[in-house]
Amino acid sequence: MKILDWYILKRYLLTFLMMILLFIPIGITVHLAEKIGKILEKEAPFGEVMFYLLDFTIVFAHLLFPLFLFLSVIWFTSKLANNTEIVAFLSSGVSFSRFLRPYLIGAIIVGLVSIFLGLYLAPNASKGFNDFKYKYLKSNNKTQTQKLFKQINDNEIIYVSSFDVKRNQGLNFSLEHFEDDKLTYKISASNIRYIKEDSIYRMRSYLKRIVTEGEDILVTERKKDTIFSFELEDLVPDDYIAETLNYLALKRFIKREEKRGSSNIGRYKLELYRKWSLPVSVFILTIIAVAVSSIKRRGGMGINLAFGITIAMIFVFFDKVFGTMAAQSDFSPLIAVWFPNVIFGILAVILLYNAKR
Repeated sequence: MKILDWYILKRYLLTFLMMILLFIPIGITVHLAEKIGKILEKEAPFGEVMFYLLDFTIVFAHLLFPLFLFLSVIWFTSKLANNTEIVAFLSSGVSFSRFLRPYLIGAIIVGLVSIFLGLYLAPNASKGFNDFKYKYLKSNNKTQTQKLFKQINDNEIIYVSSFDVKRNQGLNFSLEHFEDDKLTYKISASNIRYIKEDSIYRMRSYLKRIVTEGEDILVTERKKDTIFSFELEDLVPDDYIAETLNYLALKRFIKREEKRGSSNIGRYKLELYRKWSLPVSVFILTIIAVAVSSIKRRGGMGINLAFGITIAMIFVFFDKVFGTMAAQSDFSPLIAVWFPNVIFGILAVILLYNAKR
């Protein structure tokens, strides 16, 4: 690599790092100021709070990774343009494509970091973040899922009217078992609770109705401890579950939920596809940032930053709108994830063509 490459690449990575170090403490401060009342009220241990803030930092940084990069590239490239350094580079015989090369190398480095975060580190951080939130920050009426009706395999369907996440306890539980589309037995209980220490389910007011050709057989018990084929997460369909699984685990989870006919498949696939679309957006936003800020303007750096922030807001708007459509309707998650990249990819090509002229 030549001096030009090292010079731009160093500025690229250092400015990006400084942007993260600048905004993350602000994010932590704002978030902590919002949650400190509940943390003190629930007397959360100091160690757990520190790990919670660490997890929040990772989740926050990963979520805004491309935008931090976009603003940092606009910032330092605008400074190069205002100092007429870019004019000097191009006047020395360096083509604009050659000038762009160190930016793309930097995008590769940041993209690889983004892939590692998305596939492994961010899911673990998201699990810790959400576990703390449900343990200490959610009010009681927000820790219960309502009216869960779910097919867990080819023969069985479960139902609970509500499930308390904190207590691992559900109300009005029932399990229906079918053979050749005919109900063979039904288990019901007024209360079901998962006993983590023994890995069993404990039911109160247990009733099992066995369907026969004659009279049905009824089996009743005041308390019944047993093992079921379903897992605890089947009773707790948390909205964030896809965020807490690494790539391979998420693929297995989606495959299992598709067999069960889950209504949340769109949300799960959305999270899966985002693990690969985010690194691609790093390249697209880098090209847009260079094309916009490489020209010296009369308004200086402020004009470039204003234009950059506007593009960033539009990008986030597209991402959120299409993500919501995919999560709450039959809209394709694949299109929802990649459509913003396609639109802004076309914009990047147009801006880059104009910048070369």
